[in-house]
Amino acid sequence: MTAAVVPPPPEQVPLAPPPSILVVEDERVIARCIAAQLAEMGYAVAGSAATGEEAVRLALELRPDLVLMDINLGAGIDGVEAATRIRKQVDVPVVYLTANSDRATIQRAKLTDPFGYVLKPYEDGDLRTAVEIGLYRHSIEWRLRENEQWLAATLRSIGDGVIATDARGRVRFMNGLAESLTGWTQAEALGRDVGEVFRVVEGASRKPLPNPILDALARGEPRDLPADTILIDKLGAEHFIADSADPIRDAKETVSGAVLVFRDVTEHRRLEEHLRQAQKMEAIGRLAGGIAHDFNNIMTVVTGFSELLLLDGIIAAPMPAPDRLDLLQNIYNAGTRAATLTQQIMAFSRKQMLVPCVLNLNTVLRDIGVMVQRLIGANIEFVIEPSADLGPVKADPTQIGQVILNLAANARDAMPKGGRLVFTTSNTQLEEAAAHRPPDVPPGWYAMLSVRDSGFGMSEEVRSHVFDPFFTTKGVGEGTGLGLATVYGIVKQSGGHIEVSSTVGLGTTFRIYLPLVADPMTPPSSRELRLASKGHETVLIVEDDDTVRKMTRLMLERCGYKVLEAPDGLKAVEMAERHWPPIHLLITDLVMPHMSGREVAERLLTFKRGLRVLYMSGYTEDVIVQQGVGSAAADFLHKPFSLGDLTSKVREVLDRA
Repeated sequence: MTAAVVPPPPEQVPLAPPPSILVVEDERVIARCIAAQLAEMGYAVAGSAATGEEAVRLALELRPDLVLMDINLGAGIDGVEAATRIRKQVDVPVVYLTANSDRATIQRAKLTDPFGYVLKPYEDGDLRTAVEIGLYRHSIEWRLRENEQWLAATLRSIGDGVIATDARGRVRFMNGLAESLTGWTQAEALGRDVGEVFRVVEGASRKPLPNPILDALARGEPRDLPADTILIDKLGAEHFIADSADPIRDAKETVSGAVLVFRDVTEHRRLEEHLRQAQKMEAIGRLAGGIAHDFNNIMTVVTGFSELLLLDGIIAAPMPAPDRLDLLQNIYNAGTRAATLTQQIMAFSRKQMLVPCVLNLNTVLRDIGVMVQRLIGANIEFVIEPSADLGPVKADPTQIGQVILNLAANARDAMPKGGRLVFTTSNTQLEEAAAHRPPDVPPGWYAMLSVRDSGFGMSEEVRSHVFDPFFTTKGVGEGTGLGLATVYGIVKQSGGHIEVSSTVGLGTTFRIYLPLVADPMTPPSSRELRLASKGHETVLIVEDDDTVRKMTRLMLERCGYKVLEAPDGLKAVEMAERHWPPIHLLITDLVMPHMSGREVAERLLTFKRGLRVLYMSGYTEDVIVQQGVGSAAADFLHKPFSLGDLTSKVREVLDRA
């Protein structure tokens, strides 16, 4: 017979000991009675004290869960004073059990933050209720303090500054990092308006910004500050910060305060600036390499064919005239390529000459639409979606046309098997707080030109370099890498902004924003070149470069003009003073040693009444403006220029009424 297996008894969970209570009562009979009542209710009596001093000593030694305190304790300190001393030294709740109910005694007792007040004589139920509520309230407060300490320790240890306020924006909490960044200690800041402790300004203008906590309290929703935000600490030091503020809501969804979390991003911005500088240097390196490559090819053609022509003059069997003409044509074409390359580089660097006028982008699109269709081919659907109420902008129509053609060509190359190219215009407002508005683009109303294709799109890496000069994803010889860089430069020089979004396999969208203007529409200046115009007037050329001066003289003499020439301003003034009959036109380089072109013109105009002036230069527009000439759209000829450019401009200036 097998013995039955008896399972072990279940493990007994030890019962929690009953709460211990210290009884403070000077009447011993009453004290014993209270102790008996407490024991009958299931409480443990920690001890009994008859004086206030003894009550304080036993409370420190025994650490009871609660003290039942009489107020009148005979000689020595009374119960209120004893409770005050106990509460200062140990976290023990006190319930008064007394016959005193006068107003003065009750007011004194309230200052000790008692957990109950029972008047003698009392019922057993009154005593039990007061003790239970006192113990429960103390446990709740202890847990709240523990949670607050845990939360405060957590907030002190995180890597962000934290400031919490009440519903009126007065500081209630600051962690250590918030103290460090603001320069205020929590003790100094408590109860102060958060706007005094946390002062923020806009980075560029130093204008005060709305306090995010006060904003969150007023709006009842989270608030963020702009990226370019500076915190000014108590001593005036500045810190770039990123922050957000959120309202705190109670159980009834009423805003009862707010919390601000912020961090110092000064070092982060410095590293970003270093990265931007490194990327800029990389772009400059790519630019220099591309320029050197293209110009070396051009100069190889110029010097090589020039050598052949020079050699042809000394050998016995010179080449036929058609061959010489072909070499000259190649040299001319190389020079044209060099001029185009220079213009593209100047467009990218935003230094080219612009002749702006008030125009409507819809009109430019309409006028250039046929050319775009021819450029992209018949296998790409070309769509224009103009806005009927599109506002006017101020820009150079020729350069805007170049932007459109470059973007169309870029879209065409992204759709080798055909697709859809859509140009859309609209009025768009870029608001102050718009997340997509770059810091360097002012808020306001813009005319937006969107160019959307259905091509193969681009990766994020390619997109981040798309406007870099000489950056291209095309094969060798298939692209210069200057098309989109030129677009970027023209848009920026026109006071606008360009952005690009793209998804691989889904296409690319370029968006151009040009600020709207209130000026009336004006017709664009004509730039059509006429054939070499003849003339008979006397022209004085002032140019410090001998070769350019000689070329200009030969061009004008070929067209019938009588030409005087001077290598600098001083000789030009001397020559003009001696020359008679009158000089009709002064053509002067703008930037020269000893005397600038503007100074030459001013000197000659003092004694040559009726003299017309035409400036020329290869410098960028900002240098020309510095020379005091004013708008580049005035009587100005930009180098390099052709025979047609020179003679048509000369006739335009001379024939002007």
